[in-house]
Amino acid sequence: MQQIVLATGNAGKVKEFAHLLADTPFEVVPQSQFNVSDAVEDGTTFVENAIIKARHAAKITGLPAIADDSGIEVDALNGQPGIHSARFAGEHGNAEANLQKLLQVMQGEPQRSARFQCVLVFMRHGDDPSPVIAQASWEGTIAEAKSGDGGHGYDPIFTVGGNTRSAAELSDDEKNAVSHRGKALKLLLANLKERGIL
Repeated sequence: MQQIVLATGNAGKVKEFAHLLADTPFEVVPQSQFNVSDAVEDGTTFVENAIIKARHAAKITGLPAIADDSGIEVDALNGQPGIHSARFAGEHGNAEANLQKLLQVMQGEPQRSARFQCVLVFMRHGDDPSPVIAQASWEGTIAEAKSGDGGHGYDPIFTVGGNTRSAAELSDDEKNAVSHRGKALKLLLANLKERGIL
């Protein structure tokens, strides 16, 4: 098994990646196991931030790294919160506060279309000049109230499939088949196979 460091401290993402990569020769190890500090995400796009995180984790651990930068874009808010999704309410990583702020901002708003974006970056080592990059999105709408207790982040207010269920009401398998992260990972794995890395 090839160890790969996952450049995130988000427990929900670690669980999701372990599930998605279960049938590969990779053993996903979160960066917290190597005491890797969070990278300073000062990029202006999902791609820039994912590269920053992957390079940081690969340099410190000496292992190949996968980083994910993702977020939710709401059309009525001109694509916000976007790259600021994890700190929309001010404090980084307070998922409930972020979700409540989005519900509040969207109160009474008729246009509720939105999408999750995910960029995945794979780096063979800290100085990798040509990281493998995959990007995918997942279309849906912002609900008026929370539903479901699965998933993480904005999942309980992101409705999919004809607006009948939230992402938090889908099983892991259902979600991984259609989600931004599931689709991006399929693209990433195909790219890794093409390059002979997988």
